[in-house]
Amino acid sequence: MNVAAADFSQSEENGACHLRFTGRLTLARIGDLPERLEEVHAEKLVADVSQVERMDTVGAWLIHRLVRDQGAEVVGADEDQALLLQQVAQSDQLVKVRPDRTPPLYRVLGQVGESTSVALRSLLGLLAFFGALLIATWNIIKHPSRFRFNAVVQRFEVVGVHALGIIGLMSFLVGIVIAQQGAVQLRQFGAEVFTINLIGRSAVKELGVLMTAIMVAGRSGSAFAAQLGAMKLSEEVDAMRTIGVSPMEVLVFPRVLATVLMMPLLGFYAALCALVGGGLFTWISLDIPPITFVQRIREVVPMTDLWGALIKAPVFGLIIAMAGCFQGLQVEGDAEEVGLRTTTAVVQGIFLVIVLDAFFAVFFTEIGWI
Repeated sequence: MNVAAADFSQSEENGACHLRFTGRLTLARIGDLPERLEEVHAEKLVADVSQVERMDTVGAWLIHRLVRDQGAEVVGADEDQALLLQQVAQSDQLVKVRPDRTPPLYRVLGQVGESTSVALRSLLGLLAFFGALLIATWNIIKHPSRFRFNAVVQRFEVVGVHALGIIGLMSFLVGIVIAQQGAVQLRQFGAEVFTINLIGRSAVKELGVLMTAIMVAGRSGSAFAAQLGAMKLSEEVDAMRTIGVSPMEVLVFPRVLATVLMMPLLGFYAALCALVGGGLFTWISLDIPPITFVQRIREVVPMTDLWGALIKAPVFGLIIAMAGCFQGLQVEGDAEEVGLRTTTAVVQGIFLVIVLDAFFAVFFTEIGWI
């Protein structure tokens, strides 16, 4: 079968140059037509495509180039050819290599607005998650057989026992740093003995439980988010719901309960380690014997500091565990989302802990626990 190649004839009619195209204006049959068309120049040009058998995008581009560069008028196009020419003309736009530069002020305002929107959505999500946790807790209270003792004990080991080493070392070194910095400043006034006051009040009241909360958020909160996120990706969470098992009761409640119960113990342990570090430094550097250090601690540290720390600790544990579990259950898509949600869980947990610590500081001051 002989397929006609693309061609055109040129004639002058009514003061215009008419180009009558024939054959197939397709990539396979176009031949040297583009080079020949480049030699055609006229003030008024008419492109007649009534005798064209077939036209593809390449052929439509040649006709469009005549229209664009020489203002040619296209006649004889059927409905399909006219639609193709129209689409090619619409696609003939400059492609931006780089997007338009947004003014710095607009960019900053946009980022602030987006961050605020994300923060508000996360806060609402946490409130809804807290409500779901309360419902799960009430269901377990009504049906004690649903309580998974082994899962809670396992979380005790992961959250508490395995964290004793790093929390103890961190608190011990923080106690030494507080004692050293305090002694350097107080020595200017000949009041090195008040270094014990600084160590006792700061370690028991604030730094013990706060540093513990930050460490637990980075260690256990991230682990909760990663574990639940991986289970969400492998559809284990959906499988639990399918067989009638509540993920809140099986996965979230044991982790939250273990963290809430272990935080006061870890906070108290951290405060003791900080006191030991500070006492060791004062003994070596300031020649204050341990018996004097202990007596001074008993005099300057009121029991309200300890009670305040023990009250804050379970609240911090609740926030940390909720943030980790909430972000883990929000994982969707791919494995990269697990990393992003884990990072968000740590940041969110630490931020909420610091905000709540400021709230407790104001509250305890108002009720006289200073």
